[in-house]
Amino acid sequence: MKKLTPYLLVSPYVLHFAVFVAFPVVFSIVLTFHRWNIISPMEYIGLGNYERLLHDRLFWQAVWNTIRFLLVHIPLQIVVALGLAELLNRTVRGASFFRGAFFLPVIVSGVVVTILWQQLLGFNAGLINRMLTSLHLPRVAWLDDPAIVMYSIAMMATWKNVGLYVILFLVGLQSVPEQYYEAADLEGATTWQKFRYITLPIINPTLFTVVVLSTISGFSLFIEPYIMTEGGPLNSTLSAVMYIYKQAFQYYHMGYSATLGFCFALIILFVVIIQRRYVEQEN
Repeated sequence: MKKLTPYLLVSPYVLHFAVFVAFPVVFSIVLTFHRWNIISPMEYIGLGNYERLLHDRLFWQAVWNTIRFLLVHIPLQIVVALGLAELLNRTVRGASFFRGAFFLPVIVSGVVVTILWQQLLGFNAGLINRMLTSLHLPRVAWLDDPAIVMYSIAMMATWKNVGLYVILFLVGLQSVPEQYYEAADLEGATTWQKFRYITLPIINPTLFTVVVLSTISGFSLFIEPYIMTEGGPLNSTLSAVMYIYKQAFQYYHMGYSATLGFCFALIILFVVIIQRRYVEQEN
């Protein structure tokens, strides 16, 4: 019985992994070689789904839309989060209150936040445009202009998630020994030099973590465009995850949807590897 005890202790995890991780992954890979609409039996089509993917312009547009979102969202989120963390790292009155205030949007439902910002960014009755008109400035089509709508969503997503990264950066900043700054002051270092040569190298692991988490979160973009614009106008906010969702649950192309998901996962892996190479440096 004692020999069986270790296996009994790990069996819940092994069972959970087999049912909810291993089986879905294997099944999705098998599904990429089939045509299946859930109702009819699966039909083997070989590499047909992959050939269709290569010529699917809408999917590649969705991928590019997601990358455009990331190119704005990640730098904006890092700059805002690091700046707020620097302020909170100093001795200021009410620091605990501000930490909680910044983190509050993170725990609020994404649907609630999206609906809130949909009202704020409305063209006619939106609060932001009403403020602009009160200042005698023209209204902005935040959610109707294909040229700027994705950037509007990036701004909203930054507001929603920045609190988490403020806390991460704050933990990293508090791990920097104060003696380093004192020695730099004796050498006459400027504020920028202390930040560049002391703070950044020490918080580099935190920075890499923030970049990776922001990337994965950004690649998972779905709720915001789905509720705010439904992928429009002119598919300018159609994210890759939304396109995969539509193929699976709107058109019932389960095999093709699995192929898109597998390809998209490889794209995310490639991007994270590139980030690791250029962001996580030995200092």
